[in-house]
Amino acid sequence: MRDALFLSTPAVTSALGSGLQTHIDALLNGTPSPLVFNNTAVPGKNHAFGAVHEELRPFSGSLPAEHHSRNNRLLWHALAQIEDAITAAKARYGADRIGVVMGTSTSGADENIPLFAQVAQGGTWDGGAPFLQAQQIMGAPAEFVAAAYNLSGPCYGISTACTSGARALISAARLLHAGLCDAVICGGVDTLSPLTVNGFASLEVLSGSLANPFSARRDGINIGEGAAAFILTRDAGFDPDALPLLGYGASSDAYHMSSPRPDGAGAAQAFAAALAHARTAAADIGWINLHGTGTRHNDSMESRAVAEVFGTATPCTSTKPFTGHTLGAAGAVEAALLWGFVSRRHNPDGRLPPQAWDGERDPELPPIALTDAHSRWPAGRRIGASASFAFGGSNAVLVIGEAAATL
Repeated sequence: MRDALFLSTPAVTSALGSGLQTHIDALLNGTPSPLVFNNTAVPGKNHAFGAVHEELRPFSGSLPAEHHSRNNRLLWHALAQIEDAITAAKARYGADRIGVVMGTSTSGADENIPLFAQVAQGGTWDGGAPFLQAQQIMGAPAEFVAAAYNLSGPCYGISTACTSGARALISAARLLHAGLCDAVICGGVDTLSPLTVNGFASLEVLSGSLANPFSARRDGINIGEGAAAFILTRDAGFDPDALPLLGYGASSDAYHMSSPRPDGAGAAQAFAAALAHARTAAADIGWINLHGTGTRHNDSMESRAVAEVFGTATPCTSTKPFTGHTLGAAGAVEAALLWGFVSRRHNPDGRLPPQAWDGERDPELPPIALTDAHSRWPAGRRIGASASFAFGGSNAVLVIGEAAATL
């Protein structure tokens, strides 16, 4: 019998602010999108970005310099929300039994921009600005967390583009099933970076307005930044508010370097695998937190995958018009949002976030059930899915919901 796994109350920071309840309230109560237009990130173009504007908490004075980056500081800021739980986990399980798995796509690469600029202007690689290799490796956020909390269990990074945060939770679950850890701090973090901003601009998929998922007039994504983290355990008694990670599924269709397979077969396979792993029928899923980037290709294939697996009546939403696409953090940020909407403490009335879009359906897409202001969880047990899809055909789906004995 497979061990049950439990996700503790998550930490989450994005353009919407810090704290899970802040995010839930904003998404339910008609808060305007916090995304801000900027015409300097891509010269000559005006795009909206989901930046975190609050002052980030400073690092401890004893933290080694190799861990200093804005990416790690954003994660550190978010982790303040669950720091007491991390301390409790250390006392309960021991530092050597706590693993760390973090997803990212940019890590701290921006810390080396001064050196790159120096070389681009005719300077040398050893002419003053240091090369900060430790800040830019993809395992840097995980290594930072382990160092900050003096943890000595398994520790590594996941970098599978926009599925990184979701895959970090899947990897954490496997560590627990293998008996290698008693708890795993898992999630994702990414910061706004010229690397990704200009990369997506070169692909011509940055929207000139707020993202408009699944609309006939959708024209691309808004990039954001954020961080989210959970403590995943086999221990139902660790956090009385914890919710089960009921299942997960992944696939790799490897159709194209940057475009998803048009028919959505890989996405559908990940959905089906997650349902099978959760021993849950498609009809039991009460809400899907969609990947929903607002690009022509993603929304086309994702709506086809949803319609194939769930039909067209399951309520579903893309929350990216409020957070931006947080890239390597997206799978974790959106899993945290799913956790919050499932939670009866954080969402006692069972409301679902309305889809932010212009309401103009694309007649070429299956008519999936995008939420509105009247959408609610169905009566009974709350079970939802969160979907993430990435470059290279990487697909990941998480199923989070109430335990069967909750009701």
